[in-house]
Amino acid sequence: MIKLSDFSTRAPEGTDEDDIRDLAKDYSRRIAQLQEVMYAQGKENLLVIFQGMDSSGKDGASKNVFGRCSPIGVSTYSFKKPTDEEFSHDFLWRVHKQAPRRGEIKIFNRSHYEDILIQRVHGWIDEKRVDQRIKAINAFEELLVFDNHTTILKFYMHLSQERQQEKLQERIDDPEKNWKHNPGDWEEAKLWDRYRACYEDAINRSTIPWHIIPVDQRWYRNYAIAKIVMETMEKMDLKYPTLKEK
Repeated sequence: MIKLSDFSTRAPEGTDEDDIRDLAKDYSRRIAQLQEVMYAQGKENLLVIFQGMDSSGKDGASKNVFGRCSPIGVSTYSFKKPTDEEFSHDFLWRVHKQAPRRGEIKIFNRSHYEDILIQRVHGWIDEKRVDQRIKAINAFEELLVFDNHTTILKFYMHLSQERQQEKLQERIDDPEKNWKHNPGDWEEAKLWDRYRACYEDAINRSTIPWHIIPVDQRWYRNYAIAKIVMETMEKMDLKYPTLKEK
């Protein structure tokens, strides 16, 4: 049983920031090389899921880890409040359309897990519906893995409550970050304990495991995610196609 309170939101004691920054850049470059091969081969694909509290750094992680990749083979989709059309379908309808095609890296900034997080926290769905949706999510992810050669990496952005307050305040104090400010984020922050409980439950009931990433220090966040992505891609059977294969 995973308990988020057992995991630190900061880098391990004694970690050298300069060394970690250099490694993160090296890993990002290697990811870009591997992404090019993945796109050229057109067989494997990678789905990267970022979930976490408001201001946990999902955008920053996408930019720093995948910023060196060619945009032709990488795309990001941010899941926001469903439209009227999306509400008129099952909750996975809008998600399946965004799944990566072969040869692509797809980044989900928030994801299908929103439908068992925010809706559960606010009581918009009951526990029976939560159970059904968790089963559907596990089946959906297994479908992507077994039917379309998808590798799924799920990252929980593990942020401290104190750091969240600091980041939300920055959106008010820093003119360049004012555009990120949403008064509703402060209201959601008051529901911290409920969100943490729902995240823990989702993590523990997932078929495909989550990586819990400490994100209070952005430099360590970038390194930790990039390392996992790079090592995962290096284990794939990625190679440029030959003339015979083309």
